[in-house]
Amino acid sequence: MKLYNTLTGREEEFVPADGKTVKMYVCGVTPYSSTHVGHALSYVVFDVLRRYLEHIGYEVLHVQNFTDIDDKIIQRAQDEGVKEEALVQRYIQDFFATMDGLNIKRAHHYPRATQEIPSIIKTIERLIEGDFAYPAGGDVFFRVNRSEDYGKLSHRTLEGMIAGARIQVDEDKEHPMDFALWKGAKEGEPAWDSPWGPGRPGWHIECTAMSLDRLGDPLDIHGGGMDLVFPHHENEIAQSEAFTGRQPFSRYWVHNGLLQFGDDKMSKSLGNLVSAEEALGRYSPDSLRLYFLSSHYRAPLNYSEEGAAAMERSMERFRHALRSNGNSGEPLDAAPFAERFHNAMASDLNTPQAIASLFDLAREINRSQELGMDVRPAQERLSELGSVLGLTFREREDDGGDLLSAQPFIEMLLETRAELRKNRMFDLADRIRDGLAGQGIILEDTARGTEWQRQPRK
Repeated sequence: MKLYNTLTGREEEFVPADGKTVKMYVCGVTPYSSTHVGHALSYVVFDVLRRYLEHIGYEVLHVQNFTDIDDKIIQRAQDEGVKEEALVQRYIQDFFATMDGLNIKRAHHYPRATQEIPSIIKTIERLIEGDFAYPAGGDVFFRVNRSEDYGKLSHRTLEGMIAGARIQVDEDKEHPMDFALWKGAKEGEPAWDSPWGPGRPGWHIECTAMSLDRLGDPLDIHGGGMDLVFPHHENEIAQSEAFTGRQPFSRYWVHNGLLQFGDDKMSKSLGNLVSAEEALGRYSPDSLRLYFLSSHYRAPLNYSEEGAAAMERSMERFRHALRSNGNSGEPLDAAPFAERFHNAMASDLNTPQAIASLFDLAREINRSQELGMDVRPAQERLSELGSVLGLTFREREDDGGDLLSAQPFIEMLLETRAELRKNRMFDLADRIRDGLAGQGIILEDTARGTEWQRQPRK
């Protein structure tokens, strides 16, 4: 199998260090709000990477953290008048519910920053002993100029970073790009005792302590979204390799492209989120996974309701092929399709090509069944290969019928309602609106016309 390594900028043959067990660390969420579909995209990608590695015979040891102390968590807890721990627990449970709903395998370990404070402090102490870090004013900073190859992951120079960055002036720093390993306590914020006074860990150091504790040195794969390349992963490399005294910290760096909404990436800070709960209320888990995997994992994906709905219809092509009755004739040979699938997956996880091979197999199953051939072995192969992508092929539960098959009738009712409103027959128009609402279809009259959506499941 070949994987694109962000560190080297090229595809490389992938084999774990010991030849059998893949040690994979994936950066997790900061649980201060609901899980959104941008999160879902990233974790579907790494779920498929894990599934494929296991499918070809490797054991995968998967670790994923929770950054459960952070400025945003503190601010959100203060805004809501709740304890930080209560807020974090709520959104961790939301995250797990979403991951389970999307058929994403759970990691083997989910360490949390607040539960790793002793290990984090020991890591910082060693960095200070090696002159890679220094305490100042209750904080502790990492010396970036002690790392000769700082910037190697993002392929930037330190000088270039300074020129292109908005750097907040901090008189305690020796160098403007030095980053915090420990942050001194502020009034009203959670804090833990340390040799440098009460405070809390910086963002980057938690991943070094957690990954090395759980997986050892080196990691085989370190994963996350493209937006983590700098500064988060860049800083992780610098502090981790300074801590161990060895290179590389991770043998492969794998980053997924970001989910976009229009021209912007989908993010909490921009406020352009579609919650995963909302998406799962409208579309089946299989269709959302198919949507995320229809684009190469390193490319950005533009999320739209039309795109998700199209994948729901596409999933029905698979389900139809698996409903076909087996015959007693000559068996359909699925081997060529399976070979295409494996070649695609082994080529930097090319899921679009892998999916295309499965659609071709589904079409051949339908054609062969009409010719009286035995399609049951091919159906089993389709199910097996689909499971590598995390697809279940389960029929969609739709509380009163298949929404997609009802779509033409809904559109016809909307046209009728528009005519009634135009002719000022508002009572009849309202009866259509109320009738659709009774079936879980919500209408919204906008400047673009009347739009409809399924009411999310409770």
